[in-house]
Amino acid sequence: MKKIGFLSFGHWSTQQGSATRSAQDVLLQSIELAEAAEELGADGAYFRVHHFARQLASPFPLLAAVGARTKKIEIGTGVIDMRYENPHYMLEDAGSADLISGGRLQLGISRGSPEQVVDGWRHFGYEPKPGETDQDMARDHALTFLRLLEGEGFAKPNPRPMFANPPGLLRLEPHSETLRERIWWGAASDATAEWAGTLGMNLQSSTLKWDETGEPFHVQQAKQIRKYREAWKAAEHDREPRVSVSRSIFPIVSDEDRMYFGSSRPDQDQVGVIDDQRAVFGRSYAAEPDRLIKELAQDEAIAEADTLLLTVPNTLGVAYNAHVIETILKHVAPALGWR
Repeated sequence: MKKIGFLSFGHWSTQQGSATRSAQDVLLQSIELAEAAEELGADGAYFRVHHFARQLASPFPLLAAVGARTKKIEIGTGVIDMRYENPHYMLEDAGSADLISGGRLQLGISRGSPEQVVDGWRHFGYEPKPGETDQDMARDHALTFLRLLEGEGFAKPNPRPMFANPPGLLRLEPHSETLRERIWWGAASDATAEWAGTLGMNLQSSTLKWDETGEPFHVQQAKQIRKYREAWKAAEHDREPRVSVSRSIFPIVSDEDRMYFGSSRPDQDQVGVIDDQRAVFGRSYAAEPDRLIKELAQDEAIAEADTLLLTVPNTLGVAYNAHVIETILKHVAPALGWR
């Protein structure tokens, strides 16, 4: 059994054929797709975060709105770039969104990916410490955020406050008691996956990974997941970890599906260079359900994970993406034992 959700990059475009032509379109349709996915029986609605781009950016207003409009579905990010975040302000936003949803937030954070502008985090007021990289800064912000999530008081109260304080040092409010257990780290390397396991974060492994062995993407990703679980076990955490992988999967059951995905999607891994490192990108799956079932059964990383996030082409609109999710839930997932 697996949890199955969607992951939206939240693009908008004025190009012909786009159903999301503005930021407002994307935000409102994201809420609508989460509602539709919940009604179809999906388990999660996750959103990518990018700055300086025509994509979803500040996630917490959207997460709070989705939380208020749904009842059961998990609500998450994949991922928030911690180079851009003030951990203290982020804690207040995350706590509010989680409490609105009734404790359904699944917050994916990471060092982030290459952005639209050079050193965009500088425009947000952040600068690595002397001798540190922006990756170090992201991890420092993440560690501060994790510490704040523990809920321990750290701020000295004013002796003459406007409102009465509880005794002792004060913490940030509102505080969600269980959110610390629902923080995920997006890892592109084996080392950062192991780091996440040691710290007790769940693991998000996306559709790309640093090419560390030259093996097929899904094989490298499966090994990464196993190393993560070993690190988790060695750290002796008192709960079971969760692991998600993301995949582009499109069952072809109609002429519309065939028009969009019948021949245009790569059916093998792709290799590129990001930040001067060789990266391998996972293939897309697009075929009739019977063939998809056979191909997906060979994906070692999906087999290792407990959660599958379906990357959706959000510019094609809510109705079409709901159709894709429904087709997978009905015609693919049961045959693979995911449902």
